[in-house]
Amino acid sequence: MTTPLLSSINSPTDLRHLDRSQLKSLAEELRLFLIDSVSKTGGHLASNLGVVELTIALHYVFNTPEDRLVWDVGHQTYPHKILTGRREEMTTLRKPNGIAGFPRKSESKYDTFGTGHSSTSISAALGMAVAAKHGGLERHSVAIIGDGAMTAGMAFEALNNAGETKANLLVILNDNDMSISKNVGALNNYLAKLLSGRFYDTVRKKGKKVLDIVPPVKEFARRAEEHAKGMVSPGGTLFEELGFNYIGPIDGHDIDTLVDTLTNIRALEGMQFLHIVTQKGKGFEPAEDDPNKYHGVNKFDRTNGVAHANSSNKTYTQVFSDWLVDMADSDNKLVAITPAMCDGSGLNAFSDKYPDRYFDVGIAEQHALTFAAGMACDGLKPVVAIYSTFLQRAYDQLIHDIALQDLDVLLAIDRAGLVGADGPTHAGSFDLAYLRCIPNMMIMAASDENECRQMLSTGYQHQAPAAVRYPRGSGRGVETNNTLETLIVGKGEIIKRTSLTDGKKVAILAFGSMVEPSIKAATNLNASVVNMRFIKPIDVALIEEMAKMHDLIVTIEENSLMGGAGSAVMEAMQTLNLSTPSLCLGLPDTFIEHGVHETMLAQCGLDSDGIINSIKNKLSSI
Repeated sequence: MTTPLLSSINSPTDLRHLDRSQLKSLAEELRLFLIDSVSKTGGHLASNLGVVELTIALHYVFNTPEDRLVWDVGHQTYPHKILTGRREEMTTLRKPNGIAGFPRKSESKYDTFGTGHSSTSISAALGMAVAAKHGGLERHSVAIIGDGAMTAGMAFEALNNAGETKANLLVILNDNDMSISKNVGALNNYLAKLLSGRFYDTVRKKGKKVLDIVPPVKEFARRAEEHAKGMVSPGGTLFEELGFNYIGPIDGHDIDTLVDTLTNIRALEGMQFLHIVTQKGKGFEPAEDDPNKYHGVNKFDRTNGVAHANSSNKTYTQVFSDWLVDMADSDNKLVAITPAMCDGSGLNAFSDKYPDRYFDVGIAEQHALTFAAGMACDGLKPVVAIYSTFLQRAYDQLIHDIALQDLDVLLAIDRAGLVGADGPTHAGSFDLAYLRCIPNMMIMAASDENECRQMLSTGYQHQAPAAVRYPRGSGRGVETNNTLETLIVGKGEIIKRTSLTDGKKVAILAFGSMVEPSIKAATNLNASVVNMRFIKPIDVALIEEMAKMHDLIVTIEENSLMGGAGSAVMEAMQTLNLSTPSLCLGLPDTFIEHGVHETMLAQCGLDSDGIINSIKNKLSSI
């Protein structure tokens, strides 16, 4: 694969030296390079293919990095990385010590704001625009946000606030949910150029000043302008009311129109809103046909799009998916809610079978939880399928709207613990700590596939707030029962007892994903192993038994060590006035960089070898 134009671009400065006639060829090369690169590393594909022309146009028109580009969500920034000096580093994408799959301020001066969660771009870009205004700087701030991210309340909070600041801000809505139909063609492209031009902008502003002294005529003119814009985009009126000059929609793959429109907008002052329409997966037929499938991909064959084989074990997400349908079959009060993660959270089968009981609320985690609370108030049994990292965004709703009222809501928390290549923005490192301090919560951590199913049933039948956390990816290969059996609430399970008759006896109290490496470590140490299962209510009686029978209590969790499950055990021992020496192992007080999950655990001392070494070091000191 030859990419002569792309190979000559080592920075946006090089890009701006190209003749405009070369940009279409550059877009073709960039798209081919992107497909080839992601096929070898895995990552986000469809969304990146959709912004190739937009990325080129932005860096061609704006003086980056002095002008600020803030990308939302961040998984559409591969073309941006490639054009900003990281083309050769794409072979390291999402690998240990390689470049991240999302923008990182520490990675490049062109990454002006780190974004892994959605709907933050307008707020951040507005803050930058206000900072530029405060400093008297002629600098442009641009937020690029997708139509999915616009479903979050935070985006509208920022739009509403922007009207008060009257800063120089450009918001680009990348709308890839609608097809590029006839109305987004020549006429719209022409009107966008016209409406973004200085002549129209001057007439509009001066006309408003003149008509201020004749309010009825001014109102007539305003309505006439709204109707004119509404003929091509009825939704534009909303953004006009918020104080933006709305332009579009235009074809986001027509690079000439993009460059012309952005050039015009760059010369304008105040708040501008550009609506472009793109196609996810553009230029790669498998991704065009099924953009959801190619949103996040493993390595694949670029000739046909077929992904390389993964583990044959059932994933925890599949376990949840199967359980949800089975439980819904037995209880017509069950409803399922997801904040825009139907596929990722395993809700496809449920949504197909029970469409009237399935609710995708968009990227609106706060709403999702309060929505569930309202359902629970009136007799439904809501199950909220949510990633650990995204649950963080709805913390007040969990406390104020669910736990405080002791409502019957089940949280199925996927991606708990470290998540490998997606890195710290998506790691579920904190849920045990931030959940267990909330009154009325029941919290469980699954150690295998069948236990995950049992815990989901337990949490569902428990008539109060409950949470089940489980890791990303495949399980241990344990067969799941077809029944909907439950566990005894608050009871752990002794898996192995030490056979030592002399010497120092060790009891390992393991939580969730840490049970398996603990069993391996215990074989070397001849230690006892307990699968604690419940973080809250914690099995106090079992802790007391282990503490009185052993010389060292070790807790292990794939969660923040500070305030996590180990802290719960220590608190219980303190309450019981137990002075048995203890050792708590978990994730350290730092954000852990992306990499291979197993390697990341080893670096944190949470593989079997690390557990053995930590325990031996502790034993030598007691």
